[in-house]
Amino acid sequence: MPYPPKDGGSIATLSLAESLKELGHDIGILSMNTSKHYINSVEIPEKINNNLDISIVDINTNINIIKALQNFFFSKLPYNAERFISKKYANKLKEILKKKNYDIVHLEGLYLCPYIDIIKKFPGTKISLRSHNIEHEIWHRTALNEKNPIKSLYLKILAKRIKNLKIKYLNDYDFLIPITDRDARRYNYFGNRKPHIVIQTGIDMTNCKTEPNKSEYPGIFSIGALDWMPNQEGLLWFLDNVWENFSKKYPDIKFYIAGRNAPKSLEKNFARRKNVIFAGEVDDAKEFINSKSVMIVPLLSGSGMRIKIIEGMALGKLIITTSIGTEGIDTGHNKNIIIADTPENFFNEIEKLLTNKEDYFKITKNAVKFVAENYDNKIIAGNLVKFYEKHL
Repeated sequence: MPYPPKDGGSIATLSLAESLKELGHDIGILSMNTSKHYINSVEIPEKINNNLDISIVDINTNINIIKALQNFFFSKLPYNAERFISKKYANKLKEILKKKNYDIVHLEGLYLCPYIDIIKKFPGTKISLRSHNIEHEIWHRTALNEKNPIKSLYLKILAKRIKNLKIKYLNDYDFLIPITDRDARRYNYFGNRKPHIVIQTGIDMTNCKTEPNKSEYPGIFSIGALDWMPNQEGLLWFLDNVWENFSKKYPDIKFYIAGRNAPKSLEKNFARRKNVIFAGEVDDAKEFINSKSVMIVPLLSGSGMRIKIIEGMALGKLIITTSIGTEGIDTGHNKNIIIADTPENFFNEIEKLLTNKEDYFKITKNAVKFVAENYDNKIIAGNLVKFYEKHL
């Protein structure tokens, strides 16, 4: 579901769709309303619903242990993808394509590729695959960091199946739309031969007002979907290896965590930590971000582009992240972001900010400028339109 735009996937989908609509194009969205991110259709603002002609299909994507075991032993599909294969969705897709001759059916992510065969039955309709990340890399990196050998083995098998799925549908689309330059190179390495253009997720800078006078300093915080394994993994690593020691040395400084769908076990973990304030799912992400100063993104795995980093930079926050966190974003260490890959680096970089506010303002000013120059929604959408016009 593109609404509400609270995680990277929904933000990427909604921002591009709205920008294409503003440029005068006719947009329709067929959305899976999953059990994990379910929303009542009446909650979608009328303006968004009408502009984007959103059709909704309810799908149960809850993990089922029996089905997961059946998948593991009797299928070559990754269970992640199998949960998104739905007859109801397929039938709705056919119904829409019979009624209207769209120039392009734009697939938001790898797990929609099983519907390519249906789309191909409608002559003249081109298929565009927008890749949000190199999905199998996320799971492979997670497997390497997993201490439980059985779980690590399962994650490696899952990663291999996801990679095979990607290769299976390679070049079945007409256009490839990677979200980063790195992802484009990876697809081409795997054998992509179709025209491609990198379309990163943009920001509407008119909605990004920096409010430094309202920000708590140092105001250390993290925000992101807490049902996403790389976010869970990174936060626990940071808490165990950085924050535990930092809070002993600086007992008056708090670490604020916000995010939706946190498992109960994760909430309990946060609750037993010193100087950790868990805010849960916040009503207004921008308001929460603007109330703090230093954003921690301690990713050890993952792939693609971290949209929350772009949003934080646009709002004038100082971002401290890993090399993996800023992967796909052409940032510069100590110029518009701070990169830290070890617990010692994280500790030292946060500590420096306690007494060096001059560097904070220099880096955050550069961050806002960087996003304004490189991530304007309309320019990004306009580049995609030019690409389509050239190849249609």
